[in-house]
Amino acid sequence: MKKIILILAIFIAVSACSTKKSIITKQLNSNLSSSFYKNQFTGVLVIDAKTKDTIYNQDSHKYFIPASNTKIFTLFAALKTLPKKAPAIRYINTKDTLYFEGTGDPSFLHPYLKDSTALNFLKNQSNLAFVSGNFQDEKYGAGWAWDDYQWYYSPERNALPINGNVVLSYRNTELVVSPPYFKDSVIEILHKDNRNESSNIFYYPPQSKDTLETPFITSLQTSTSILEQALGKKISTVVTMPIGNKETLYGIETDTLYKRMMHESDNFIAEQLLFMAASELKDTLNSNLIRTHILKNELQDLAQQPRWVDGSGLSRYNLFTPQNMVNVLDRLYVMVSEERLYTIFPAGGLSGTLKNRFAGDEQPYIYAKSGSLSNNYCLSGYLLTKSGKTLIFSFMNNHFRESLSDERLRLEQMLHTLRDNY
Repeated sequence: MKKIILILAIFIAVSACSTKKSIITKQLNSNLSSSFYKNQFTGVLVIDAKTKDTIYNQDSHKYFIPASNTKIFTLFAALKTLPKKAPAIRYINTKDTLYFEGTGDPSFLHPYLKDSTALNFLKNQSNLAFVSGNFQDEKYGAGWAWDDYQWYYSPERNALPINGNVVLSYRNTELVVSPPYFKDSVIEILHKDNRNESSNIFYYPPQSKDTLETPFITSLQTSTSILEQALGKKISTVVTMPIGNKETLYGIETDTLYKRMMHESDNFIAEQLLFMAASELKDTLNSNLIRTHILKNELQDLAQQPRWVDGSGLSRYNLFTPQNMVNVLDRLYVMVSEERLYTIFPAGGLSGTLKNRFAGDEQPYIYAKSGSLSNNYCLSGYLLTKSGKTLIFSFMNNHFRESLSDERLRLEQMLHTLRDNY
């Protein structure tokens, strides 16, 4: 009798699950076969986080431009590699001089993170020598748009970022410029650009009350000069470290960087996290080192090999599949506690880039990373259903001509279908 009851219970559970999937499949098929999606490319994968059952699948094996969904891979690489606190600088103290090099840490005097660990440490040293030879990469990522040089989301990359590698200009009775090193380089004039393309000359509208964040052109001389002004002392420069064992100064908690990257979709922090992760492997700061390491050692069993060229997703050279995204999201779900994970990811209707969209009825039901470039929109993350289940999903949409708001609206309708029926 007990066996019969057990069999019946299993049969009922399986039938209920099958019915739920059938409802979801029918509704999502109807949505995705509408004329709205006729002239665009869409891939979808949804799985149950606990059972790993596939709930819905459409073209999830095909490649898409992920935009800022790339940051999900960057987050995974950082969590696999970096310690709880960010390595701020590495140094050797020999004779009467402290030799130091950057690790790529983006928090140094960052306008929003405001970490001063390295600054205070360096202030207490008598003689300083900045070692510049460990950065072996390009200022910009492969495939970045050349005309983005003046916009806040595209700062240059380097070993020792200062102030997020941007100049902040704003009015507070008079014009305030940070870092103050660039005070005389900001011209109050109406101009079509925020900065001269080939020099550190910046423009700020005379009547403006806005805060402008404009990337500056980095160089060894510029970085050293800004740092000298901040420290109030001279700094010599050398190419290589003296022989000896390097020590590491640790600064801000890395979770603070992860949250900023994911919530604000901060491209600069994403790029610099890869350099920091690379610095944990070798002395050389090169983002390809860590991308290659992660793909070969941690993600070698991905069903499709992605093309991963930067940390932020600014490049249209990146190619990932929905299966790639769900695979890594699943690994994150296993690696990290739900509480911590849902703090790092933006919450629908509550925080970050999802603050004004995908809201739940009383509390968030979506914890996900969005990604958008012109004509492309992707959303990948975690969905909490009304029945208490957790789904891992990736919706990737490329090459649409419809409005982004319409794209999001239709995606939200499909997310509601998942939330209400599984």
